[in-house]
Amino acid sequence: MKMSDLVAQYIIRMLDETHGSCEIKRNELASVLGCVPSQINYVITSRFTPEQGYIVESRRGGGGYIRIIRVETDKRVAMMHIVNSIGDSIPAASAGAILGNLVERNMIDEYDYAMITSALSDKAYCCIPQESRDTLRAAILKNMLITHVMMK
Repeated sequence: MKMSDLVAQYIIRMLDETHGSCEIKRNELASVLGCVPSQINYVITSRFTPEQGYIVESRRGGGGYIRIIRVETDKRVAMMHIVNSIGDSIPAASAGAILGNLVERNMIDEYDYAMITSALSDKAYCCIPQESRDTLRAAILKNMLITHVMMK
C-alpha cells in the first residue's frame, strides 16, 4: 500500500473516532507514520477537498495545526458537486481516486466502483487515440455518476 493511502486511512480513522472533526499537527503525524511532512500536505490537499466533503483549516506557527471537518451533506447534492468538479478531462488515476472516495463515503458500493472503474480504464479505450482518452473518460464518468444519482 502506498504511503499516501496509509496517511489518508489514518486521517479517516481519526475523523471516524472523533465524529467528523480532527486537528492534526503535521510534524507529529509524519513522525507517527514514518513519512515526511510534505506527504501529509499532499494527502490533505488531494483527498480532503470540499468536493470530497471536507473543510480544511490551518494555522501556521509553532502551535499550528490542520483541522479537518467532514461535512455531512445530502448524497445527491454531494454527488453533483463532485460531477461539477471533474472538468473536461480526467486521467484514469484521478478518476480512480474520486471513485475510491465515493466508496469510502458510502456514496457508491463496491459493485458500482468495479463497474465504473472498468468502464473508465485505458484497456476499455484501447481503440481511442491516447490524446482523446481523458476527455472521453471525463464525459463517461460524469454521465455514470449522474445516472447513479438519478437511479437511487
